Amino acid sequence: MLPAHILEAGFDGLVANAGAYVEVGGQLLMDRRFPDEMAARTLAALDAHDAVYFMETPGSLHVRREAEARLREIIEAHFSQRPDAPASGSSAILGSLTPIPALPSFAKISVFEEPVSVGSIAAEIGRDVAVVENSIADEGRHTGELFRRGVSKADGVAVAIEHLGIGGADTIAFGDGENDLELVAYAEGGVAIEGSHPGLVALDDRTALPPSRDGIATAFAELGLI
Repeated sequence: MLPAHILEAGFDGLVANAGAYVEVGGQLLMDRRFPDEMAARTLAALDAHDAVYFMETPGSLHVRREAEARLREIIEAHFSQRPDAPASGSSAILGSLTPIPALPSFAKISVFEEPVSVGSIAAEIGRDVAVVENSIADEGRHTGELFRRGVSKADGVAVAIEHLGIGGADTIAFGDGENDLELVAYAEGGVAIEGSHPGLVALDDRTALPPSRDGIATAFAELGLI
């Protein structure tokens, strides 16, 4: 879901898939995905409730063929009604969608709609699957993320900085959702985007305006990062 113009800014690496994927300097440091049995159990629970979701891998997003039209409709509606959402927001997601050819090897699932809470689905799946509810946007639907328990963005950052020889005291984290809580708590410096999850605001050292108002770039400059 990362557009080329974002990556072209000159990052040394990235932590993605809820912390399960780490790449630095073109070198793969971690790529932890759902084991086959857990993956099958997770999809079975979601499909039993006719959920609309996609599975995330480092290179693509996978959706059930029968749910693809509904997922595209939900994503396009979400970005069209948000005044701060870039016009390219939906295309960054939709351009990476691939109908499921078979059971893919994935690291995370993003749920966009289902008749019951994502938390209740996670309880059905088992304790080896963790959940963040409504991390996408609460638009009257049950939404959220499912990922492997014991893996977080903080774990991914720990792998990256160990590889780079950087101490925790030299880390700064930006976040805006519940799925960033461990990350911001782990870093020495925490920056919450304006309007963030209340838990982040309680942890952060400062706030930044949203990206649509150049908040992250401004904070980078103020912190001496650029």
